[in-house]
Parts: sequence; C-alpha cells; structure tokens
Amino acid sequence: MGEQARSRLGTLMHEEIAFRPARELARMLRDREISAREVVQAHLERVEAVNPAVNAVVTLCAERALDEAAAADKRLASGADVGPLHGLPVAHKDTHETEGVRTTHGSPLFTGHVPDRDELVVERMRAAGAITIGKTNTPEFAAGSHTFNPVFGTTRNPYDTTRSAGGSSGGAAAALATGLHVLADGSDMGGSLRNPASFCNVVGLRPSAGRVPTYPDPMPWSTLSVQGPMARDVPDTALLLSVLAGPDPRSPVAVAAPQDTRAPLDADLRGLRLAWTPDLGGMFGCEPAVLDVLTARVRDLTELGCAVEVDAPDLSGAEEAFRALRALRFANVLGPLVDRAPDRVKESVAWNVAQGRALTATDIGTAESLRGRIFQRMRTFFERYDALLLPVSQVVPFDAELEYPTGIDGQPQHTYLDWMRSCYLVTVTGSPALSVPAGFTPGGLPVGLQIVGPHLAERRVLEIGHAFERATGFGTRRPPL
Repeated sequence: MGEQARSRLGTLMHEEIAFRPARELARMLRDREISAREVVQAHLERVEAVNPAVNAVVTLCAERALDEAAAADKRLASGADVGPLHGLPVAHKDTHETEGVRTTHGSPLFTGHVPDRDELVVERMRAAGAITIGKTNTPEFAAGSHTFNPVFGTTRNPYDTTRSAGGSSGGAAAALATGLHVLADGSDMGGSLRNPASFCNVVGLRPSAGRVPTYPDPMPWSTLSVQGPMARDVPDTALLLSVLAGPDPRSPVAVAAPQDTRAPLDADLRGLRLAWTPDLGGMFGCEPAVLDVLTARVRDLTELGCAVEVDAPDLSGAEEAFRALRALRFANVLGPLVDRAPDRVKESVAWNVAQGRALTATDIGTAESLRGRIFQRMRTFFERYDALLLPVSQVVPFDAELEYPTGIDGQPQHTYLDWMRSCYLVTVTGSPALSVPAGFTPGGLPVGLQIVGPHLAERRVLEIGHAFERATGFGTRRPPL
C-alpha cells in the first residue's frame, strides 16, 4: 500500500470505516484504496467495542475472517476477477446454515450444531466475495418479532438499550445500525425483515415469493416465508438483492432476477399514485406515536410530486390465511422437535405447533383459496396505484424484558403474533414490501414506513424508498452508541 493510500486509510479510520456504504467500500476495495484485511479488522474492532451493549453478534470467527480477507487481497492483487461483495464483512443470521460456523437457531437443542455446508443465501453472498465474520442473534427458531433466546439472551435496541431490536432478524438489524457489518441477510414470514429494520432505523426488504430462492427447505413449495436483504440504505439493500436473487434448480418456486438493481435507483416520483393507509381499513391499530411520525412523512411524498390518497386494498381473509399457513409450517417443520424435547422448546413455538396440528384439510384448503383471492384483489388494486404505504410496526420499540406487547392503544394483544398484523397481513399478498427509516418519536425511538408494490416489482419499491430516504435523511441518524 502506497503512502497516499495509507493517508486515505487514516482519514477513513477517523470517519469510521464501519459506517461507509457497502457499495462505496466495495469500490474502494476493488481500486485497492483499502485492503480487505483492514476492512475486516475495523469491523472486528467495532464488534469488540460495541457488541456487548447490544448483543447482536453472537458467534464470532475473527481468525477465519482475517484469513479469508488476506486470501481476498491476494486474489485481487493477482488480477483475478472479484465479485460485487469482494472483501465486505457480514455476520449471517443464526438460522442460516454456515459451513464450519456454529448455527444454533437460538435453541438449546442446537447449541453445538456446526453445519457442513452453507445454505443458498450464504453460498451466494460468499461466492460474491463477502467474508463471514460471525452470526447474528435471532429468536428461538425465528419465532416472533422480538430477539431473545435461552442460548444467547436478548438483543438490545441501539437507540435505547432498554428496548427491543425487533425480530426475528433483530441481531442483523442491530448490527447494521451500530456498524458491526455492512450488509445483512435475513428472513421474513410475519415481518422478520421489516419489523427489526423499523425498530433499528435501517432498511429491510421482503421480496416477492421466489425472488430469493431458499435451499434447503423442508417445505420448498411454501411461499409464506422468504429470505432477503437488509442494509443501512436502499441502494445497499438493492446491491445485496442483486446477489441473492435469481433462479436455482434446487428451488421449485424460484423466479428470474429483478430488473437490474445495481443500476442507480434515481427516479422522478412526480405523477406516481400512492395509497396511504394507517390501518388497512380497520384491520389493525397503532400506537399514536407511530402515526404521529408517519402522517408527517406522507406529506413529504406529496412534496416529491406524488399523488397520495387514503385508500386500502381489501385484505379480508388475510388474517385467517396467515394464521393457518404459518401454523401448518410450524407443525410440519418444528413439530418433531417439540415431540422430542417439549421442555426445551419455548411455549410460543409449542403453541403454534399445536395450532397447526389442529387444522383440518378444509382449514388448509380454505387458507390457500383465501390467499389466491387476495392476490387477485391486490393485483387489481395496483392497477390504480403504483404503491401502497402503511406502518411497518404498530408499536414503537417496546420494553426488551417483555416477550411481546400485550396491548396497543388500549386493545389487548393475546398472542405473540397479534401485534404484527401490519406486516403479516401484507405477507399474505405475496407483494414485495420495503421498510425504510421514516423518523423518530420525541423520545428518540425509530419508526419505519412500509412501501408495498405489485408482485415482482422490487425495483419500483426500491426507487420510491430511495427517493424518500434522500428527501428525509432519517436513515443517516446514528445511534448514541
């Protein structure tokens, strides 16, 4: 490294390498302005300094990461082609299998589990040049939108460590917000990419079903749960989507990659028709603090030239469909574990398994039919609107000592799922849904805006999200840590 490059590195250290956008670090790595080893070392030092306060990264493989970084530097120096994520450090969600790195699923049943291969999303990120530095925390079996488990404990919100970071990709989101890694993989059934993004002031995208193929998957034809990208801004999220998306012969539901998401997302929003709903026509309620923030942000979109109307699609039947199809998956995938060790599985998981085992053939058939009708009604809705806007989460980040919020604005929430309706009702539609930072409460807690587009229209929601984040700037507000 030359003297000029070393000088630049010193400046970068002062500005904190850890908060540089992934696409900027990737360019600097390719141009050899900084080495992969230096980028990885900077993030490992950040993990050491900050992670104890948030408990986001739960397994660290520092020596392996530094060895991989050194190999990446040699590969670049040799003149070999490198991938779009060359040299970028990532900690993978602890439900995603990683070869040679412990993967616990947040469960005492898997504390010593070390996979012998990467699952598909990890495989694709590593093939693109990403370097694994560890694993991020998740609720037990990714069940619920608050990240705590008996193996590693609770992940804390970087903006207020007494509060939840959301879940189930809560460790990934908290790690992004605090500069512990530059990009994150996650998964989403009822909001597990979107809720933690909202709680931690980062970006999370639930792609259309099949856009990011999953393997291995014990129910490969099921499309309720998807995997997808998280980042600190929309272009970085789009960058990771470009790596994760696209067909794979091991997935029977995989679809083609979206329109090029590595191309600039700059778009003129003038003339776009947007629908805004605070409650999907009365299907859920929100804390006033959430709506106070989001109502002002809708006005920001009108200033960008969008025509915004208060309207909502007809999602009647979505509640029944989601509950049944989720319970069916739990019974099939996690039921054998509950049978094997009922005293070592959290109560909420056992309850969801029991719900699935109580389903009849008629219940399952009805749920599938309802979902099909909802898809068609949503398709018709998007003939009138370019996107739908609504809250990501119905609550602000809540007390981390709770399992879930038991009430919202005076309305009781009876199960660990009830408070997540603003996300899981959207899940049933099959549409891509983006969570983007939208502001803060007077107490400094983040609030996210959910942008939903037509089926397979990831590029559209990313363009709207990018214009919104540039106009508002809330995503650049870092936590006090």
